[in-house]
Amino acid sequence: MATVIDGRSIANDKKSGIAREICRMKNAIGKLPGLGFILVGKRRDSQTLIRIKIKACNEVGIASFLAELPEDCTEDEILNVVSSYNRNPAVHGIIVQLPLPQRLDGEKILNAVSLEKDVDGFNPTNMGNLAMGGREPLFIPCGAKVCVELLLRYRVEIIGKKAVVIGRSKIVGLPTSLLLQDQTDKNPHLGVKRTLSTWLDRVVTS
Repeated sequence: MATVIDGRSIANDKKSGIAREICRMKNAIGKLPGLGFILVGKRRDSQTLIRIKIKACNEVGIASFLAELPEDCTEDEILNVVSSYNRNPAVHGIIVQLPLPQRLDGEKILNAVSLEKDVDGFNPTNMGNLAMGGREPLFIPCGAKVCVELLLRYRVEIIGKKAVVIGRSKIVGLPTSLLLQDQTDKNPHLGVKRTLSTWLDRVVTS
């Protein structure tokens, strides 16, 4: 019988735990964690995601900082904001909202984020440590971490299972496959496929 995974209740659970931890932190040292956001342009989906993230920060007590830049801003202007966040001791994590305009060098911008503040886990060092297995990246891409966290919370046995990860983006697909491999000494058979195909249909239905 299929099990329905209730992601909302798990998320609320996690938020409550984080809020309590932040409250203890504030009482102990009088400081709050801070998260800096960079939004380029007026994409509605990106604006919505930023609002959701800032709302989540407010709910648990994380200070949020938002830098909004116009669609036609230069690469250097974005890098200056990244540099400013890197130097700001009140900012402990930085999120560059993706996607960026295609004309910009996204890799260069993401790699400019300090390793210690790379909460998206996109820095090559963080991704490399995740890929090596047995090493601890400072941060793991949140979409991938959520996927595996849901499985673990519901005690889904991963060892020996056949896992199909559809897509191999570095935001979700690739880190999810790496996390699944890291969960067991006997790696599951992982099929990583970029697009739907006859091969994928056979694997999913088998």
